[in-house]
Amino acid sequence: MGRKYFGTDGIRGRVGQGPINPEFVLKLGWAAGKVFAKTGRSKIIIGKDTRISGYMFESALEAGLVAAGVDVAMLGPMPTPAIAYLTRTFHAQAGIVISASHNPYCDNGIKFFSAEGTKLPDDIELAIEEQLDRQMTTVDSAGLGKVQRINDAAGRYIEFCKSTVPTGFSLRGFKIVVDCAHGATYHIAPAVLEELGAEVVVMGAAPDGVNINQDVGSTKPQALCERVISEAADLGIAFDGDGDRVLFVDRNGESVDGDEMLFIIARDQIRTSGSCSGVVGTLMSNLGFEHALQDIEVPFARAKVGDRYVVELMKSRGWLLGGENSGHIICADVTTTGDGIVAALKVLFALVDGGVPLHESKCGMNKYPQIMVNVGISDKSKLDKNPVIEQAVNDVEQKLNGQGRVLLRPSGTEPLVRVMVEGENSELVDTLAHELADVVKEAVV
Repeated sequence: MGRKYFGTDGIRGRVGQGPINPEFVLKLGWAAGKVFAKTGRSKIIIGKDTRISGYMFESALEAGLVAAGVDVAMLGPMPTPAIAYLTRTFHAQAGIVISASHNPYCDNGIKFFSAEGTKLPDDIELAIEEQLDRQMTTVDSAGLGKVQRINDAAGRYIEFCKSTVPTGFSLRGFKIVVDCAHGATYHIAPAVLEELGAEVVVMGAAPDGVNINQDVGSTKPQALCERVISEAADLGIAFDGDGDRVLFVDRNGESVDGDEMLFIIARDQIRTSGSCSGVVGTLMSNLGFEHALQDIEVPFARAKVGDRYVVELMKSRGWLLGGENSGHIICADVTTTGDGIVAALKVLFALVDGGVPLHESKCGMNKYPQIMVNVGISDKSKLDKNPVIEQAVNDVEQKLNGQGRVLLRPSGTEPLVRVMVEGENSELVDTLAHELADVVKEAVV
């Protein structure tokens, strides 16, 4: 049964358009409340990032849940992974996040966590969608949900983050620039690093409702690169708007992406415990990352793009580490979902305890040049079994001579197909990517 509203990461869109409007979100809260209330008196936690529309949708969800007879605990602005953690610790039936992650402020979204702090099972999402088609009603006044605000949520999550590194771990002597993207980590990440002893230079920590991800954060690290150099800092850390992604910048102002971070963590696991069970990446993970893991004898597997698929493959393999080159990293030994702060601490522990600076640690992995070209396409079915495109892909693979990869990936959110080519020779890769994109463009018109 197909979903009408839920995508791979909740429901997301432009504020005021489609389902991302107050009327729909009110009913979504009610529908979710009715589904969870079937198990008895329920409590659901709500958190949000720093978008101006978050206040509106927070109120709408609260009203819908209360009308369904569900108690509500309000967290205010909190990172997405914090909501997953607090859902578990408060024994709530679900957690709801109001966020559009790395998107601009004019977008927003709603996603859910289960009582275990994981994505909702398919049957629950489908049950909520089925409930959305019914007439909204309100329980008797005596059965209305009650609302409370959790005032110590930030402190609880800060302590959790610090607990993911060994007791006694210290960042004393480190100067770190932290870019919070004017998002949900603005009052959390600096505190975690300062309490662990680092000298912290903070940027992107003055949210005003409309500046989230604006020229800052993990999707736009240039400002952080420049700041690390001007401050003569040891490194920089950039989060995205909701705090589930993280990227590093070394002392030379060079970005360190999710693939490189995963490699550093995996290699450190071998140093500290003697082994790493395996790492799950995605179809977009760099070939150089795969080869680097092979060199240290760590198993590797690729999932479809999206943290949901990464987690599924991790569970099926029994592995505890996975993520995407975007910096969405899941450390399943300590948490249930992608967590930027936790992943950052894992990398920092590897650097401090291993005694090797970031710019040297990443040298164990040589990234292959990777070029991606977006091609507009209105009908993605035209890609399927297209002989012209198939021949063009085969031609590119032959020219790469076994030393590269080709990937055509339709976007899940835009009318685009992403044409990706990677290999050892950057000039050849760039030429082949654009040649293949031209063939795709001609074939799908």
